[in-house]
Amino acid sequence: MIAVAVVLALLVGVSLGLLGGGGSLLTVPLLRYVVGLEAHRAVALSLLIVGTTSLAALVPHARRGRVRWRTGMIFGAAGMVGAFLAGRVAHWIPATALLLLFAAILLATSVAMLSDRPRIRAAAVVRELPVVKVLGEGLVVGAVTGLVGAGGGFLVVPALVLLGGLPMNVAVGTSLLVIAMKSFAGFAGFLGHTPIDWTLAAWIGGAAVIGSVLGGLWVDRVSSYHLRRGFGWLVVAMALFMLGQELPRAFGAAPPIALPLALSVLGTAAAVGVRQLWSRASAPAAE
Repeated sequence: MIAVAVVLALLVGVSLGLLGGGGSLLTVPLLRYVVGLEAHRAVALSLLIVGTTSLAALVPHARRGRVRWRTGMIFGAAGMVGAFLAGRVAHWIPATALLLLFAAILLATSVAMLSDRPRIRAAAVVRELPVVKVLGEGLVVGAVTGLVGAGGGFLVVPALVLLGGLPMNVAVGTSLLVIAMKSFAGFAGFLGHTPIDWTLAAWIGGAAVIGSVLGGLWVDRVSSYHLRRGFGWLVVAMALFMLGQELPRAFGAAPPIALPLALSVLGTAAAVGVRQLWSRASAPAAE
């Protein structure tokens, strides 16, 4: 299982390097269902791994001038406060409720990733940074990070584009700075009441760091649109798998062995089919 987890951790890193987010969407399920960690320990270790990996992925972006340091520091500072406070209270939330919340966030993220709306574009001239709005959104995204171990890259990138007027490639690089700051703050909130397996963190974190460096090098060579859509369907499958695991537990029953996998495969296939039919039905008729 550790060998499988290390291989999957490479994908976590590649996602962070290419998309500026998504790593934690895979890290928590990886630690919970592949490695078998208890939910709170999985969230805490995810924050450490994602924070370290984000720092490594930040390096190639910074070398290419794709990081806006002032904007990232302001957003990240607000996120650190929200993440630390949420990390301090997360252990009071039942493990099943925590994982169901994470699955809900996965589904919401996948909807945004698979949206057919036109790609967000930054203004031609960078606007004056709306500090109050950035601080407010930073607190909210930071709280999500501290509660469920999700770095929030898919929330941070659009915010940096819309609020800071950053180009997409710069927003991706800057989001890695924000994710690292929030993740380490959230991890600090877990210290003292959640045991940490440092050896496991080194193995999985090391693999994720290698993947993040590769992702950062490939970012200009890969279609971010198709990559985001493919990753979006993976997130749908992961969310359905988690729901199949945790919903029966919420009602005091053990999940049937085949239920999570069946729900993941069949649910994702049904979602793809419905989306294809909807796309054809809403397409303009040929003249």
